[in-house]
Amino acid sequence: MSKNKKNNGGGFVFSTDPNFRPPVDDTPDTSLPADKQVLRIWLDRVKGGKEATVVKGFVMTEDDLSDLARQLKNKCATGGNAKEGNIILQGDHRDKVLAMLLSLGYKNVKKAGG
Repeated sequence: MSKNKKNNGGGFVFSTDPNFRPPVDDTPDTSLPADKQVLRIWLDRVKGGKEATVVKGFVMTEDDLSDLARQLKNKCATGGNAKEGNIILQGDHRDKVLAMLLSLGYKNVKKAGG
């Protein structure tokens, strides 16, 4: 079989369990207000000794999360991405991110992880 061919099963799941419930999409439909969010800023070290700043705990739509990630990346002049309620920035930018989130109205923001 060629490596380029993909399994086209369509994601169909069959179960004989009468209590089976298919997985539910857990992305929120609306964003929580900034002052209600509980956020933690972590420093993550990945292979090669590189560091990444990870902001965890966002409860917002993917569009709002990507817009906020874009603002943080521009402020820190670095790369990164946003997915699954987390924003990941390349490098150690915990202090800049903390100051920016507090200025945007996020009240419950703390550095975590030591």
